[in-house]
Amino acid sequence: MPTDQPAPDGNEVPGQARRWADLRVQVAYRCRRLNTGHMVEADQRHDTREALGPHALMLFFVSEAPAEPHGYLLHTAYRLWLASPESEDLPRLLADLAEVVRTNIVRAASAGRRWHPLGPDASMVNGGDMSPPPGATYVGVGVSTLDSDQGRWQQVARTLRDGSGGRYLSAFDLKGQCYVLLTDGTALHLDRDPQARIGVDGIRCTKTLDPDRPAYWHNPHANLTEQGDDATRELWRRLGMLHHTLTSHLHGGRPA
Repeated sequence: MPTDQPAPDGNEVPGQARRWADLRVQVAYRCRRLNTGHMVEADQRHDTREALGPHALMLFFVSEAPAEPHGYLLHTAYRLWLASPESEDLPRLLADLAEVVRTNIVRAASAGRRWHPLGPDASMVNGGDMSPPPGATYVGVGVSTLDSDQGRWQQVARTLRDGSGGRYLSAFDLKGQCYVLLTDGTALHLDRDPQARIGVDGIRCTKTLDPDRPAYWHNPHANLTEQGDDATRELWRRLGMLHHTLTSHLHGGRPA
């Protein structure tokens, strides 16, 4: 994937387009699975000493896999936080992470080492694919959040136990969201809704998920990071700062 960056004129050759479109789809479904797991785990640990915060970090890497249809495998590592006031403020959490990354890069360089977000020193993650094959390439970062238009997680979690929503719900009834930035310039938002109609996948993406779409296809989400309310745009901005820092470091100056 690192050699499959868009051409300088912004166009992609057919092989590139298909690989990136496939990657976007894989990332979206990986996000859906991780967000569901995050929700279930947070529900099981709610109101305990090991309660989880409502937000999680996701890092995406690819490794070469010639036997696969598009020649790569996707690896996803993640980080969960215990519930705390700090872990509930997502923009602040992202800003703090970006600062930690910059500090780790500088500290490792001063010691003659090269820092990597998967470790072994100062790892950013605590779950998922924390040991991908050597040479695996960073392709993006995302966040999973249990906050949605149903309410903030702590508020919604209480309705699972007291029936205040009019009927008793389970974690499998609740919505979740993911926000992702990839190194080809893709921004992707997943609105995971268990009650959505069949065929509604909840994916909004600045680039196509189908490389066979006509060139004149109009994408209503082309400016996704500029859409939404102030809080959503701020979230994208903070995630973009973290993504830029990781990309600049891990890709050695290659375009993000």
